[in-house]
Amino acid sequence: MSKKTQGVLSAVRRGRGGVRVSHSKNTAEMPVERMPIPSKVVISMQQHIGVPCTPLVKVGDMVTVGQKIGDSDKFISAPIHATISGKVTAVGDIKLANGIITKGVTIESDGEMKMCEDIKPPVVTNKEELCAAVRESGLVGLGGAGFPAHVKLNVPADKKIDTLIINAAECEPYITVDYRECIENAENVLKGVEAVRKILGIDNVVIAIEDNKPKVFEIMKEIADRDNEIGDAIKLMTLRSQYPQGAEKMMVLSATGRKVPPGKLPADVGCIVMNVASVAFVARYLETGKPLVSRSITVDGGAIKEPKNLRVPIGTNIQDIIDFCGGFKAEPRKIISGGPMMGIAICDTNAPICKQNNALLAFDDRKDLIKTERECIRCGRCVDVCPMSLMPTLIERYARIKDAEKLQNTGISVCMECGSCAYACPSGRPLVQYMRLAKQVLREESAKK
Repeated sequence: MSKKTQGVLSAVRRGRGGVRVSHSKNTAEMPVERMPIPSKVVISMQQHIGVPCTPLVKVGDMVTVGQKIGDSDKFISAPIHATISGKVTAVGDIKLANGIITKGVTIESDGEMKMCEDIKPPVVTNKEELCAAVRESGLVGLGGAGFPAHVKLNVPADKKIDTLIINAAECEPYITVDYRECIENAENVLKGVEAVRKILGIDNVVIAIEDNKPKVFEIMKEIADRDNEIGDAIKLMTLRSQYPQGAEKMMVLSATGRKVPPGKLPADVGCIVMNVASVAFVARYLETGKPLVSRSITVDGGAIKEPKNLRVPIGTNIQDIIDFCGGFKAEPRKIISGGPMMGIAICDTNAPICKQNNALLAFDDRKDLIKTERECIRCGRCVDVCPMSLMPTLIERYARIKDAEKLQNTGISVCMECGSCAYACPSGRPLVQYMRLAKQVLREESAKK
């Protein structure tokens, strides 16, 4: 007999700080559309935190969907696969949307989308085989961080993991692809949860969802109660709709009441946190063996003519995606890769989509995105909203004068760059940029030693 889930629980503990943002989930009820095959893709060899891959193909090679075209022998890395079938026409330097120059492989489509003959479901019976399979799949965190998933799952033997946390919060405004994953592929979410839980021997599962997504709770609970081997291990947890509720350390605190110490990872307090789209992909990969060659993205904003949720081959040109959404209906004032809080502004749409890109947002002049910068009025709002209890104005002061010694004592290393401080600042101080500058000052000082 199938056991039942334990109902919908409230967060064990609420984190400090955070801000209330306008959700603007305009595409929430728009099913994910599959974009037509692009005429070409440009596939970056740097699509994850860690060491970039080295191209495994050369100009003139014919490749098939799912064929490995880039890899590295370093642990913190993830292989890259062809996302369309066709001919390799270029291998060399490319520019990404964030301005980084890296190696890339350009493939011109043959229009056939031939699948690689080597694709087959992996044999997975233990932790080592699971980690090896997930690495071969090329999976990185699909929530935006881009951390190689096999590294997260390969927990050292001296750390006991008792809780698997599935992050379905999606607290950034506009982005709705995780919501659509829960609505359209809930079966895969729960299959992936069960596979990871069983193979890693994890006792408890928490699927954490913001309280503004009641439909997700209904679907998840119905499927889990209908046919669920997880039984009493699974919990659906409601989180208050407050940014940055979906941040990994915040998620651990909410789901378990445990604090992740500075410089430590969730595994150090007995937890693994996975994005809902990532765990759903694990289920599909274990069934088919097809690696990560496409992803869902939200395309929205006041300058976009036809906002959509799309499934696109990785490496698709950003301008091609915008054109598929009807193009711009107004001159864009700002284009962002990712969400408006943590995304990166881009000035050139002639760049490829990468694995960690979950949204493209384009805003017109009617959206007041940039506050007029004025002198700090010492109101303390940035301190009040900081989830990590930092003092952003103090960090800004030391970053300006590049005082590495004083920055060491500010706790800047734990900053998530969530943007809550800048959002709350009435003086329009670009505090996130100063947080990044502060980290760069410390990196440069460390390199001198």
